[in-house]
Amino acid sequence: MGFSKTMMPSKLQLLAVLAFAVAMLLIENQIQKLEESRARLERTIARHQLAEVEQRHSEDLGRESPPLAEKDDMVIIYNRVPKTASTSFTNIAYDLCGKNRFHVLHINTTKNNPVMSIQDQVRFVWNVTSWREMKPGFYHGHVAYLDFSKYGVQGKPMYINVVRDPIERLVSYYYFLRFGDNYRPGLRRRKQGDKKTFDECVSSGRSDCAPEKLWLQIPFFCGHHSECWDAGSRWALEQAKYNLVNEYLLVGVMEELEDFIMILEAALPRFFKGATELYRTGKKSHLRKTSEKKPPSKETIATLQQSDIWKMENEFYEFALEQFQFVRAHAVREKDGELYVLAQSFFYEKIYPKVS
Repeated sequence: MGFSKTMMPSKLQLLAVLAFAVAMLLIENQIQKLEESRARLERTIARHQLAEVEQRHSEDLGRESPPLAEKDDMVIIYNRVPKTASTSFTNIAYDLCGKNRFHVLHINTTKNNPVMSIQDQVRFVWNVTSWREMKPGFYHGHVAYLDFSKYGVQGKPMYINVVRDPIERLVSYYYFLRFGDNYRPGLRRRKQGDKKTFDECVSSGRSDCAPEKLWLQIPFFCGHHSECWDAGSRWALEQAKYNLVNEYLLVGVMEELEDFIMILEAALPRFFKGATELYRTGKKSHLRKTSEKKPPSKETIATLQQSDIWKMENEFYEFALEQFQFVRAHAVREKDGELYVLAQSFFYEKIYPKVS
């Protein structure tokens, strides 16, 4: 009898634990359903807004509109790579758009999927090139490079981007999924509750920190070809390099973000006039910082550096860095520890026929 009495509290405790676990599962399920409902609502609103825009465009086709001034008929696409200071830079655009009179639009893809369906590619290209009300426009989002020339439209946007050391980018993303950042600290992240450090993840061979997770900057620049997303593809690496040199106005590196902003302001004052000063003095200069981030050990870095995927991603990063430093060397000079933009260094002469 005494034995059964001592067992009763244990059974009650077990039932209580089970009940609590079931309750938590139900709550998690309800949260997931609410998030899915919110996502469906956002997509419905977006489709409705797009339909209104398309209707206005259709109505405008019957009327002849005056051409936009050249400086206003401009579109910039910043197909931002995750965890490369993209939020900090984008907030500068949001802060400047009112004063400099341009529009900023976020490309919000379902589940942040960087690859668009073929029908969405056509819709997006058509919207960007024909949406007069949103020009000049600055579009930003986690979307792979899209070659506008293959869709039969007139005019191409200017692409810009920023890259980061591939291991540092992955480490930042790893902790971001678990602890979030100081931008939205209360938001529940996908891997919240997982306390493993990045070192522990690598040493135990988990998929979250596998070399394949390094494969991101190359496909973002490579684009929407299937092989772009084949981790370790030499073709994808070479295509990404080609696009960086031939299709992007400027690609900076996160480690030298201020120089990137300074050159953009010099090249495109229509958008970025005042950006350098805002970055240096504004409250949003380093808006987003990943929480609880621990630097990886030398052993962890050495392990990742053994993979061919790291070697390719690092080769692309070094290539981008070299290109940026070349551009910077011809755009700015240093004096007394400060960088300044070079003045115009060309002029026209021997102009014929002479104007009487």
